[in-house]
Amino acid sequence: MEVNDALVDKLANLARLQFNDAEKEGIKNDLQRMIQFVEKLNEVDTTGVEPLLHMSEQVNVLREDDVQGSIPTAEGLKNAPVYDEHFFKVPKVIKK
Repeated sequence: MEVNDALVDKLANLARLQFNDAEKEGIKNDLQRMIQFVEKLNEVDTTGVEPLLHMSEQVNVLREDDVQGSIPTAEGLKNAPVYDEHFFKVPKVIKK
């Protein structure tokens, strides 16, 4: 696979990035090295090798989901800088 300016420009557009010419050359070199590495991995004979799905043989090592008590609303809100009787108040972050 050839890494050229068009490919770098397309990837930059998809990632919402901008590169100057010097950065673009560095990116092209890095991408070409990554592709060469993956092509080298494709040369390895993996016949008979099971895919690795998990890092260990253990299955579902999560804790049990036990119902526990919770703190009252007033206790949860007492250290909040701004709140009303039931909720934390935070600055609006989504603009319409």
